[in-house]
Amino acid sequence: MPDPKPRLLVLTSTFPRWRDDVEPPFVFELSRRLTDAFDITVLTPRAPGSLECETLDGLHVIRFPYFIRRWENLATHGGGILNRLRANPLNYLLVPPFLIGQTWALIRVLRRSHWDLIHAHWLIPQGIVALIARRLARHPVPSVCTSHGGDLFALRGRLFRAMKRAVLRASARISVVSAAMRDEVLALGIDAEKVEVIPMGVDLHKRFTPDPRVAREANALLFVGRLVEKKGVDLLLQALPQVLQAYPDTHLTIAGGGPLEPELRLLADASGIGDHVDFRGMVAQSDLPDLYRRATLFVAPFRVAGSGDQEGFPLVPLEAIGCGCPLVCGEIVAFGEVIRHDREAILIPPDDHAALAKAVIALLGDPARRDRLAADARARCRESFDWDSIAIRYAGLLKNALPPSDVKPT
Repeated sequence: MPDPKPRLLVLTSTFPRWRDDVEPPFVFELSRRLTDAFDITVLTPRAPGSLECETLDGLHVIRFPYFIRRWENLATHGGGILNRLRANPLNYLLVPPFLIGQTWALIRVLRRSHWDLIHAHWLIPQGIVALIARRLARHPVPSVCTSHGGDLFALRGRLFRAMKRAVLRASARISVVSAAMRDEVLALGIDAEKVEVIPMGVDLHKRFTPDPRVAREANALLFVGRLVEKKGVDLLLQALPQVLQAYPDTHLTIAGGGPLEPELRLLADASGIGDHVDFRGMVAQSDLPDLYRRATLFVAPFRVAGSGDQEGFPLVPLEAIGCGCPLVCGEIVAFGEVIRHDREAILIPPDDHAALAKAVIALLGDPARRDRLAADARARCRESFDWDSIAIRYAGLLKNALPPSDVKPT
């Protein structure tokens, strides 16, 4: 009989509610690629319409309840927990039952079975929940914490700083998705040897690939993502009138949802560009490649939000790159780590809608430059950020965090 695989418990607040959900799937995509090395159970919040227990692609999924089912939407379909709170102060009423529900669910899971390792996605809330639950359950299982950006950059003040430091110090290993985030972690006084930079991955070999049979539309702009401040969609809408002066048939598709959608719709109508903007809403992962393959340009005017929140890693632009779509993006630190200005994309200063309009107009008028940028970007990113190579790096990180007796020879 072969040795049993180490048992890994994954904690997350962002996870598909069902197969091919519109919710971001990156935790699911990573976890399912680790099932060859680990026996994995995912603990995630329940949502309206979801099952409480199921198996997805070899993952055992447990969804914990925390309120009346129809109102269990704090972590889904609205830009994530932080943006749900900013959008509606009444959502703060869900925070205590959410934290209690996840902590109690984790205590029960820890007491029922033996676990070799916990992998907590986000410092807060999952990291702090893991810290508290392990102590209350008197379970010494080691933990690895992955920060994705907003939990590290946006949560400010002494209390949050102390919470983040406590989680990081209690973690056997820490991963962040960009070098800029590593610097932020080290500034909290964390041992550099514990911290590793590993981005999330993209399926650049099967799903997000070019298709020569699909023709790109003329003057078609595309944005995909949550409609929250750090994405900068308002800047894109402010830039569009200037673009329309140069190319009157330009059309913008916005695929995503979030708390700023009503405000952005009003801005489009007030600017007289409503007929040129299609708010598509949340789009299933299976439908995204077709959008990327048909767009002339993918535009992502990333910025640093007033709260300090910013992209930890440009996952969606990498999907566009995989499909051969040229990019115009805001030049935040994390994006500059992935691609270079005028070599794989056009990077513009954040919060500068005039520069954004100028860059879009220039690329719409230069097909050869668009093709060069798209080809160079795909060549640079295809091997470095495909899920297969990223999953190998995460598997190594997690195995290094296992107690010596649980590490099996490879």
